[in-house]
Amino acid sequence: MFYRPTEGHGLPHNPFNAIVSPRPIGWISSRSATGVENLAPYSFFNAVAYVPPQVMFASVGSKDSIRNIRETGEFCVNLVSAAQISVMNASSEALDFHEDEFTHSGALRAPCRDIACSRVEDAPAALECKMTQIVQLEGKDNHVVFGTVVAIHIRPDCVVDGRFDAVKARMLSRLGYRDYAEVTEVFELTRPND
Repeated sequence: MFYRPTEGHGLPHNPFNAIVSPRPIGWISSRSATGVENLAPYSFFNAVAYVPPQVMFASVGSKDSIRNIRETGEFCVNLVSAAQISVMNASSEALDFHEDEFTHSGALRAPCRDIACSRVEDAPAALECKMTQIVQLEGKDNHVVFGTVVAIHIRPDCVVDGRFDAVKARMLSRLGYRDYAEVTEVFELTRPND
């Protein structure tokens, strides 16, 4: 099969999201300038640099997360465990701006230390971030948020032999369509120049 996105794919569902997978899920928590908290999952999320550590997430539409981050310049990326899938899914519901997704979804809330918003208390890891830029992408309403990680929380049981353990954390990833995957097996590969 070959197709050009501008000409259509002819399939019942767009395959693009399924091709670029698995993707980690950034469960973004933020707070408005007036103190309203927001929690929403984004499947266009990744780390983009080591020193300083930097992350990005993309949003289709100017959602509450984007609005809050524009106002405060801060956000927290909570990584998602398979054990949290129902809560994460509940937090994806479109709510009024003044409704708190932590409360609505039942997500456990804990304070961040270096930024003024909450994090998901039982997330395998949470990355407190200072926004560096928001880039408007081509298309109707596409945005990418970049941030520098200023503080990191790791759930103690997710550290095994001095390393973050994705299997122990039961890390969840997004595939395409309505499909997800849990990290259940890993292997180590040494690069030729290591």
